[in-house]
Amino acid sequence: MEKREGGYRMKRAIALIASLAVVFMSDSAMAEHTVDSLPVSAGDTSFVLMSAALVLFMTVGLAFFYGGLVRRKNILSILMQCFFVMCLLSVQWILFGYTLSFGPDKGGIIGGLDWIGLRGVGLAPSPDYGSTVPQFAFMVFQGMFAVITPALIVGAFAERMKFSAFCVFSIFWAFLVYNPVCHWVWGAGGFLAEMGALDFAGGTVVHINAGIAALVIAIVLGKRAGYPGRSIPPHNLPFTVLGAGILWFGWFGFNAGSALAADGIAAGAFVATNSAAAAAGITWALIEWIREKNPTTLGTATGAVAGLVAVTPAAGFVGPVSAMIIGAGSSILGYIAVAYIKPALGYDDSLDAFGVHGVGGIWGALATGLFASTAVNPGGANGLFMGNPKQLWLQFAGVAVTIIYSLIVTFIIAKLVDKTIGLRAELRDEQMGLDLTQHHESGYTVLD
Repeated sequence: MEKREGGYRMKRAIALIASLAVVFMSDSAMAEHTVDSLPVSAGDTSFVLMSAALVLFMTVGLAFFYGGLVRRKNILSILMQCFFVMCLLSVQWILFGYTLSFGPDKGGIIGGLDWIGLRGVGLAPSPDYGSTVPQFAFMVFQGMFAVITPALIVGAFAERMKFSAFCVFSIFWAFLVYNPVCHWVWGAGGFLAEMGALDFAGGTVVHINAGIAALVIAIVLGKRAGYPGRSIPPHNLPFTVLGAGILWFGWFGFNAGSALAADGIAAGAFVATNSAAAAAGITWALIEWIREKNPTTLGTATGAVAGLVAVTPAAGFVGPVSAMIIGAGSSILGYIAVAYIKPALGYDDSLDAFGVHGVGGIWGALATGLFASTAVNPGGANGLFMGNPKQLWLQFAGVAVTIIYSLIVTFIIAKLVDKTIGLRAELRDEQMGLDLTQHHESGYTVLD
């Protein structure tokens, strides 16, 4: 009898797998999706695919940027979280994330399930999403944004979240926060896009979204053991600088690639990206020089990243001088958030994910409403300083909606995960280090 029941269960499992295969594995249909409506540009396609690879490489850079900032006993936990999210979110994006983010619009709120498992997505360009590149190219480019966004949140809960909780939180956050907000801003028919809010490469979708989530999760988790009474210095600043350099390099794909064509808009976004990062790095160093008598490597690297964050929503809409102003402003505001606001409010945002990405993203989105110019990009809009005060209000509305939504839904997800499997590692595990207790590995040998 038990053997018969076991055989029956096995048959049902095989039938279920077969039915899922019918739903998801429509490769032949995709291959036959012919390019008969819009021509494919080999140059644009190469550029977008290269940009997608650069954005993926950014997650590796983020792993080293964050990894150098934690203690020796936790470096592998950071590398593992960033690397694993590359795997986890890539699968989620193919099966569900892309269709929820960019599928046929449902009321301006979410994409439909028409493209589940990439059904109907293939070699033909889409008039809505990069009309000179295969939709596959657009899909994989956007997938890399979906990968790095939850990885940014890692900086807020570094050194104290269980790996199992990280996995569950990340997948639910992708479904319930990233995919809807992505559709609002970038999806055809998304209500923020229809309203006229501008976000060239992810200031709202990526940085505000992740930055607010980072603040929420840091507060829900509580402070690290010993913080702030005991100093917790970075264990490997060269890793952090290496990570910052990789991020800067990859950000050219992040921003310039968002033009979806190898054209003048992409070139302008490339220049704006470099201009903002350079100005922001100098500004943070100058602030430290004036206030603390010594400019630091960490401060300069952090400033450059803050500048990259802030220019992201504006990159394709502003010139290099405006970009430098945006970058400098991000360092001033970021320094205030990290050096003054965080200690005053007492939350433990371990690696300043909110201070850099949240604050920088908010400033960048609003600054887009100040400096955007149709002389730079006719497909955009003029900002306040170009005679259009309405755009600033549209940017403010987009920022406010994203903050409120990300804050509420992230809090709900965090609380549900905490009540079910628990968010935080045990105190003993935290004291021993997550490398050993979560992964049974060590980043460094005991003896040289």
